[in-house]
Amino acid sequence: MIAGVLVDTWRSTFRGLLADDFLDGMSREEQAVRHARRMDAGGVSYLVAIEPFAGEIIGFANFGPGRGRVAADVYEIYALYIRAEYQGMGIGRVLVRAAASQCAGQGATALFAWVLSSNPNREFYKRMGAKAVETGDIGLGDRNYEQTAYLWEDIKALTQRADDQS
Repeated sequence: MIAGVLVDTWRSTFRGLLADDFLDGMSREEQAVRHARRMDAGGVSYLVAIEPFAGEIIGFANFGPGRGRVAADVYEIYALYIRAEYQGMGIGRVLVRAAASQCAGQGATALFAWVLSSNPNREFYKRMGAKAVETGDIGLGDRNYEQTAYLWEDIKALTQRADDQS
């Protein structure tokens, strides 16, 4: 279940970086409702990674048209989460490339993702060829945290890259 991947990943990745009360207050049920609504939004897509033997979802990417003040041909990865025990196996790279390919097929020329600036996995985006282009704040619970936008200016190049070591 996507909601379980998201909640578990946030708790394992951000413990000590985000407020414990926020992380402990996250619920699979609320995330399931949130993502069910997102799935109904126009142009929004999901890709999932399935563990082949157990048949369980171990990661996912959620993406679509860019939110905020961006050009119509700039798409966004809204969420990219891989369970901790499966990180470092190339699953994120496959999901990003597949998302980029789908976005390009819908007319996107660039792709970006907002990433918490304290995210220990943010180097992944750089290794995949994205450049940090903007910072902003995001409210989580009763606190604000800095986030960084990572941009792939050439989505076609992202779908074809084979030289990264992510």
